[in-house]
Amino acid sequence: MSSGIFGIGVSGINAAQLGLLVTEHNVVNASTPGYTRQRTVQGTNIAVNTGAGAIGQGVHVQTIERLYDAYVTRQINTAQTKVSQLDSFYSQIKQIDNMLADASAGLSPALQDFFSGVQQVSSNPSLLPARQAMISSAQTLSERFRSMDARLVEINNEINGRISDAVTEINTYASLIAEINQRIVVAEASYGQPANDLLDQRDRLVSDLNQLIKVSTTTNADGSFNVFIGTGQQLVVGSTAQQMTATASVADPTRTVVGLKTSTGALELPEYLVDGGELGGLLDFRADSLDRVTNEIGRLAASLALTFNAQLGLGQDLLGRVAGEAGFVGDMFVITAPQLLANTNNTGSGDLTAAFSAPVAPGAPDFSGNFTTELRASDYRVSFTAGGDYTVTRLVDNQQVATGSGPGVVSFDGIDLTITSVGDDGDSFKLQPYAEIARNLSVDERIAADPRLIAAAAPVRVTPDTANTGSLKISQGIVGSGYTVPAAAIPLSANSTDLQGVPGTWTAIYADGTEVSGAGDIALASGGAALTGFTFDNMHFTVAGMPPASGSDTFVIERNEGGVQDGRNALLFAKLQTQNTMDGGNSTYQGAYSKLVAENGIRTREAKVQLDAQTAVLTQAQATREALSGVNLDEEAANMLKFQRAYQASSKILEIGNKLFETILSLG
Repeated sequence: MSSGIFGIGVSGINAAQLGLLVTEHNVVNASTPGYTRQRTVQGTNIAVNTGAGAIGQGVHVQTIERLYDAYVTRQINTAQTKVSQLDSFYSQIKQIDNMLADASAGLSPALQDFFSGVQQVSSNPSLLPARQAMISSAQTLSERFRSMDARLVEINNEINGRISDAVTEINTYASLIAEINQRIVVAEASYGQPANDLLDQRDRLVSDLNQLIKVSTTTNADGSFNVFIGTGQQLVVGSTAQQMTATASVADPTRTVVGLKTSTGALELPEYLVDGGELGGLLDFRADSLDRVTNEIGRLAASLALTFNAQLGLGQDLLGRVAGEAGFVGDMFVITAPQLLANTNNTGSGDLTAAFSAPVAPGAPDFSGNFTTELRASDYRVSFTAGGDYTVTRLVDNQQVATGSGPGVVSFDGIDLTITSVGDDGDSFKLQPYAEIARNLSVDERIAADPRLIAAAAPVRVTPDTANTGSLKISQGIVGSGYTVPAAAIPLSANSTDLQGVPGTWTAIYADGTEVSGAGDIALASGGAALTGFTFDNMHFTVAGMPPASGSDTFVIERNEGGVQDGRNALLFAKLQTQNTMDGGNSTYQGAYSKLVAENGIRTREAKVQLDAQTAVLTQAQATREALSGVNLDEEAANMLKFQRAYQASSKILEIGNKLFETILSLG
């Protein structure tokens, strides 16, 4: 190292020049995304000791450092990955919220129009235009279900595509980070100084990657980064990048899932490991909203079809036909069976089928109430273990709903699962009860072609004798599931004490709630309580009033004939609109749909609030970073002037030294 006035001046010029270069670099990169402001770190040269003391030998630049705070960077990355996740989630769930709550395109108006048509039939059962209007509104309702399902399928396909695109981007970023890791290692090993611009590029890549998926990093001794996802799954280790995959799920080929590429193929990752960023938001949306809404819409369609068909099947059509007779159509709505998907990794030959259980019928003996379903809005997993044992898990809450062993039928949540042959140990099946229900809901073609086939009438009637003198009244009757229509007229007579002629075994109901079963005559009073009704062959008739004090009144129970103006069964399936038909008898059709709309709306609102709050956190963190690492052009202008003057001053030192040297030479 040179010493003296020239050495000090040259060191000052070099330091000032480096300061100017760094300042200029800051200025031109003021708008470069991810750029971190740099500065020179100066140190004094080693002094020369003399008898008069230590004499300084000028200055040198120790390093050029970034004004970088790892904690603030991690804070920004954490906030950014949450913002990206919430933004992705919100942008998708908002589509569903708009669809469900639409005043004209939602299900509510279609349901109301359908039951308006049903009520017209119940009021005018013989009027063919009213029946045709009911069929038309049923077809409109079916089309509304299908259109909503089609929209949900579109969204699902969009999610699959965006997952694949995100994984492709993640792999690109991982490869670039690995490449820059290698360049950083070489650069820093060669010069022993930080590769600032490369470090900025790597930080920027990590930030961009973090917008796609939440990552964590560690720094190796050679300056390279390791990048991890989930609970520690390696994505980048030094200069090696692990590739992620986007493939069809082994449990459900309609779903694109995320995995890691291994030597033996793609290793499917559980969705809870894919957290944060756009990818995490997409998976959260699919699990928390899309699947839920799809299943709820399908469940509503299935419940409507099952309960309406069950009540319709207890009626009599305009041609006088009842259940079990040729030409009678007991189902107005046609739905498909639940879908079972075998896991692609299965090794056995398990054979499973599923069907919806018959809805719970109104209870005997009076058959009051309505049909209900116990369906739950969820998919299920059927898992086999050794010895043919199996468990059925409801996926929405991970609760085991059934267990067993070997072939047979097991029922749960309104579904009958038939296991014809068991799977091998480790085999599994995914049961999707509602995947294709709304998609395929339709009106039976026979009813659509002939409105007379709507079973609006009741199959039995009671005719009192015109010569009756008492006040005893027997209702027209209501039938329950499994009823037997009378093959011939059944004559009844009632005297002052008994009702006679009821065939077979009956159940009598009295005013105090007492139920008595027996055969033969039915007492008109029991313990002082009057007879209010009786049931036989799953047909119930109410009783009111009294027969004459002497003699008897007579009635005839018979098959309904010529009942074109009879709308008793139509009244019962019209009442289904306001009765609790779903959730085990706790929700109406409209109530279940309104709950779905409300819950999805709440989740949409929560996502928006969380997004706004997290965006504010991100903005604050970015402001903190800018205050430390951002380029301030005013400050850089001042630095440029400072280093310019330092350069001029150091040059002046050389000028003075040169004059002194010339003076010394002239003395010689």
